[in-house]
Amino acid sequence: MNLSRKRKKELEKLQKQAGNLWEAQQVLVGEAATVAREAGRQLGNYGRERVAPQVQANYDKYAAPYVDKGKKVFNGTVVPAAGAVVGSALSVWDAANEQRGRLASGRGIQLPVVAPAKKGLGAGGVIAIILGVAAAVGVLYAAWQTLRADDELWVADDPLRAPDA
Repeated sequence: MNLSRKRKKELEKLQKQAGNLWEAQQVLVGEAATVAREAGRQLGNYGRERVAPQVQANYDKYAAPYVDKGKKVFNGTVVPAAGAVVGSALSVWDAANEQRGRLASGRGIQLPVVAPAKKGLGAGGVIAIILGVAAAVGVLYAAWQTLRADDELWVADDPLRAPDA
């Protein structure tokens, strides 16, 4: 298909305009990317300088006391109780083994010491479950203390006064 000279010139002119527009768009997109990078950097700085300290201050003011209380409860009652349970269980086990040894030696019979077959959870599994439940209870208690509504704690900023007449 042959095009007239006029149409060829118009198409070349249009092609040149499209190329110029493409170049201008590439420059614009490059500048927009630079602006976006700088905005991201500034947002990060703002977060580090303004938001993070405020979040830390609010955490220290509102949540930290309850988290510390939960840690004290966990370390002060749960861990010693679990240790006492484990110690008692091991003492009973040792006493049973000692008694069995005395009975066997008294009759002159040598009983082979055979490890009992594992049937379910051992002492370590029970301790892990107890500690996990205690930790979950501590976290739930701290969350409840943090999120509950204390109506007595709210104080009005301005005392109530009669409206102006």
